[in-house]
Amino acid sequence: MHDGEIILITGALLSGGLLAGLLARGLRVPGLVLVLCLGMALGSDGLGWIDFSDYELARSVGIVALALILFEGGMAAGFSEIRPVLAPSIALAIFGTLLTAIVTGFVAAWLFDIGTIEGLLIGSIVAATDGAAVFAVLRGSTLRRRLARTLEGEAGMNDPVAILLVIGFIDWIQRPDYGVFDMLVLFVQQLGIGLGVGLVAGALGIWFVKKAKLASAGLYPVASLALAALAFGTADVLHGSGFLAVYLAGLALGSVPSPATRTMATFHDGLGWLAQVAMFLVLGLLVFPSELGDIWWQGTVLAIVATVVARPLATIVVGAPFGFSLAERVVLGWAGLRGAVPVVLATFPVIAGVQGSVDFFHIAFFAVLLSTVLQGATFEALAERLKVTSHEAAIPAPLLMQGAMRRLGAEVVEFPVGADDAVVGRRVRELGLPRDALLNVIVRGEQAIPPRGSTMIEAGDRLHVLVRQEVAVEFREQLRRWSEGPLEEPRRRVARTRGATVFTSRPWNHAYGDPSRPEKVSGIEVVEQLRTRRDRPGAVVALDDGRFAVTGATVLVGSSSQLVDAARRRLRAATDEADREWLREVVGALIVI
Repeated sequence: MHDGEIILITGALLSGGLLAGLLARGLRVPGLVLVLCLGMALGSDGLGWIDFSDYELARSVGIVALALILFEGGMAAGFSEIRPVLAPSIALAIFGTLLTAIVTGFVAAWLFDIGTIEGLLIGSIVAATDGAAVFAVLRGSTLRRRLARTLEGEAGMNDPVAILLVIGFIDWIQRPDYGVFDMLVLFVQQLGIGLGVGLVAGALGIWFVKKAKLASAGLYPVASLALAALAFGTADVLHGSGFLAVYLAGLALGSVPSPATRTMATFHDGLGWLAQVAMFLVLGLLVFPSELGDIWWQGTVLAIVATVVARPLATIVVGAPFGFSLAERVVLGWAGLRGAVPVVLATFPVIAGVQGSVDFFHIAFFAVLLSTVLQGATFEALAERLKVTSHEAAIPAPLLMQGAMRRLGAEVVEFPVGADDAVVGRRVRELGLPRDALLNVIVRGEQAIPPRGSTMIEAGDRLHVLVRQEVAVEFREQLRRWSEGPLEEPRRRVARTRGATVFTSRPWNHAYGDPSRPEKVSGIEVVEQLRTRRDRPGAVVALDDGRFAVTGATVLVGSSSQLVDAARRRLRAATDEADREWLREVVGALIVI
């Protein structure tokens, strides 16, 4: 085909994937199922438009796509969200996957009349949950936050475990001297190297985001993509788990508050979606429906066993020590969707030349199709029936539409407040926000708190700050001070003067400095900033001599009552709505003093 034809076909396939997603929403079925069916319809057994049977290429596409999906999943979660559920996530990823593989494997050996090791290979293939499918379901769910984060953590970490099981059982089939000890060595080596590389790559990503100053905001996604490739590639070259490394690198990068974080997260969200569509299209092309007739009923039975019996049994057993109720463990079991990952894993024995491996591939296809349709369509209803949902989104969306904010020339930066951060115990007015930044909301637990100057910052808060794009990169220094300090120590306001207080009013002299954050007014030191005007330069401040000042085009200095009276007089005469709003804010700030 000519280059133009290839590009045209690529665009048509992506458009088809988008349309499948829109159609799926109307039909209330998972969109990835329709993308898979689209690939089957266009393949050799369908319309015959695309002739594709390259298992090695399909595996390469699947590995790259899975790495991108895991990196995006890690970035979306962030270590601060996964840390409280790290223990159950790891336990489910390792022991839950292992138990699911064993139960399914023994049933497969009996059902298909094959050897135990071959059965365990099939069990390992269908044991893995799919990060893309799980993340997609959770984004539209109201599942309790702890359950959702546990599923996120497990989905990111169980893929390396399932891959190692598949590789280990393939070696066991092909090498007579292979055994359990060899598989344990493989696990320790792969997971140990993957863990080490992931932590190093994550530390490098954190350092880069904090220190580097790139010329354009669009370069930060390029840097994050490079980090993902370095993490996966380095671990894989060192014979470690690249999937674990890339997920940990994403977790680390998603934990850093930075103006660039949202840009990178948005980019990888789109890239992750592209990876899902590409993976499901390729795997759909690889499935030949005419070859499914001989094993369709056994494949369906095995898929039901893996979905309804093995996975729920594993979560009920493994989740018990971590304080999950029986209903929560049942939902954890039902939420283990099998997307394209099992089909990617099923290409491994085909490429290795394992006898009967093409049937393994078709069996994995049944597991994916049944799991995605059955579990994906009923998961939310089951969670509501078992009363393990809440009124909050399982994975909260950004509080503001990022695309709209970016078109208007601003970014929304989220700063999670850690227990050791310098801002803990400080009031909003002590944060030192520049004029081009505004604290929109404080998320505390399950509540959104409108920030006031007197609002105290607590550990665990999430500060959402609106920042103009032209100062977004420089704002990272402000975030660093919030985290590490030093912050300017608040000075105590001196007692109010007694007797007559001098009131003055005159134009602001710009030789005095910025009226939005003055250091002195009329030669008197400012001891506290009470309000800052956002639409134009101006502020309400307390002075060292006990008086107050309202700065702007005109500066007013006097007692609080004098300034309230002056503001009310001006409010009655003001015709500009912005001025009227500011004068109301001045009155509100001073009337309680």
